[in-house]
Amino acid sequence: MSMLPVPDTAIIVVAAGSGTRLDAGAPKAFVGIDSHSILRHALDGVFAASPAQVIVVAPAGFEGDAETELRAAAGDRVDLGRVVTGGDTRQRSVAAGLDALWGDVTRVLVHDAARALTPPEVIDAVAAAVDEATGVIPTLPVIDTLKRVDGDAVVGPIDRSELAAAQTPQGFPRALLESAYEAALTAGVDHTDDAALFAAAGHRVRQIAGSARGFKITTPADLERARHMLAAVSEAPAEAPVAAPAVAAPAEAAPAAWRFPRVGLGTDVHAFGGDGDLWLAGLEWPGEPALSGHSDGDAVAHAIVDALLGAAGLGDIGEHFGTAHPEYAGAHAEVFLARTRELLDEAGFAIGNVSAQFQGNRPRFSARRAEAERVLSMALGGAPVSITATTTDGLGFPGRGEGIAVTAVAMVHPR
Repeated sequence: MSMLPVPDTAIIVVAAGSGTRLDAGAPKAFVGIDSHSILRHALDGVFAASPAQVIVVAPAGFEGDAETELRAAAGDRVDLGRVVTGGDTRQRSVAAGLDALWGDVTRVLVHDAARALTPPEVIDAVAAAVDEATGVIPTLPVIDTLKRVDGDAVVGPIDRSELAAAQTPQGFPRALLESAYEAALTAGVDHTDDAALFAAAGHRVRQIAGSARGFKITTPADLERARHMLAAVSEAPAEAPVAAPAVAAPAEAAPAAWRFPRVGLGTDVHAFGGDGDLWLAGLEWPGEPALSGHSDGDAVAHAIVDALLGAAGLGDIGEHFGTAHPEYAGAHAEVFLARTRELLDEAGFAIGNVSAQFQGNRPRFSARRAEAERVLSMALGGAPVSITATTTDGLGFPGRGEGIAVTAVAMVHPR
């Protein structure tokens, strides 16, 4: 028996769902994505994160299958894992997992096995963000235009800036989560997720950046998406071998090119003459003349998108956001950047940092630099963003006040 340190974190992996909408002839967690099941991929991510007690909640009759997947994923951490039988609802299944916690556990993460490709970095980030009084959930910005409807009538718009798409794992202080579950089960109230149950007990929940790879496999289309993503990652190393370095090194030490950081360059130019106020670097500038463009004309955001897409080899902004995509007409920087981050996540890349400089006589930028960098960084999931501004001493179209030119550089690296 291995003598691993007893962790203070536990991850309950909920795998007891029936998978009716997936219609694959087996409980969802045991459906294959490639040569491995959904549950195995989820557990691979869990065991790639920092050590934690891992409790798999399996459907009745599939405990042995879950034990097999657990042991295959755990490796030398097998002593940290355990399988328990789930209940007739998700809430009762999580309660069964809570009953199996070790005494040393002080924080609990609840993770859906159906979010099988969630990166271990997200799991670790959630665990690190939990404190003694606050729950934490990973989220993604909502990028679709949303409408309030009544039957077939569209009643009005919904402000998507107030919305976020929740993912798992969701993390909580153990004592408060257990008491919240006890209260919910006693009252017979069934909540949509653990964060809602925790908040209903009067506790605070905050969000951190999630990952596009953490999508939930619910339908056959979702399963196909997961297969494509895994195939793209497995095929990547064969695309570009590395030339031998100038200094001799063992051949096996030279990684493939896809493992190195990659740099992209983006430029954008917009003329003044749009409607309303100026949008630039993710901020609205009341009283400043607007830039013209298919969306809001934010040349800084657009140059950053091009730099990121170019670094990852994913085409350019016109391909993903151009006039052939009317859903992005009038969209602001956070929509473009959040979707770009999703595209990079799906391709297996993380954002290192971004730097952009714009040339123009207006607006006066220095007073709002920190605000702009913060907004753009949040849209990119917390990646560092640096923005600078300069004039051209009256030269060229920026110097004549006709528009703004931007150059951006971005670094990405494989996950």
